[in-house]
Amino acid sequence: MTDTQWESLILPINLAFFFHSSIEGRTIALYPSPAGAVESLLTLDSWSAIVEVNPLLRRLQPDVEALLVNRVTRTGTTDAAGYFIAPIDVCFKLVGLIRANWKGLSGGTEVWDEIGRFFADLRVRSGAMRGGGDA
Repeated sequence: MTDTQWESLILPINLAFFFHSSIEGRTIALYPSPAGAVESLLTLDSWSAIVEVNPLLRRLQPDVEALLVNRVTRTGTTDAAGYFIAPIDVCFKLVGLIRANWKGLSGGTEVWDEIGRFFADLRVRSGAMRGGGDA
């Protein structure tokens, strides 16, 4: 996903997950916060253009799989943007991790370390599932 495509979604943070809700009949964007998962109330008009250039997104199982996007960068790290097809329960695990560990206005180092570990583990697991990992 290009920076322009991401910015077209007009989300307030660089961490979100997207899934098709069969009940709503549309794609929903949620982002984690210290208060839990927050739904973007924007129309996501540009989502169809993103799906058009990423056909894999058409195959996400409604209500089960999500595109989990992590575009958060931290000073002093080499973290790269990550895009994962993940079960929705894994996305909500991230939401719970943030809710349980957030301190103060910026979250504190503990929550950011936990988020880093979460995505490092997800990268290892997704590499192993694709056959690209050491496991």
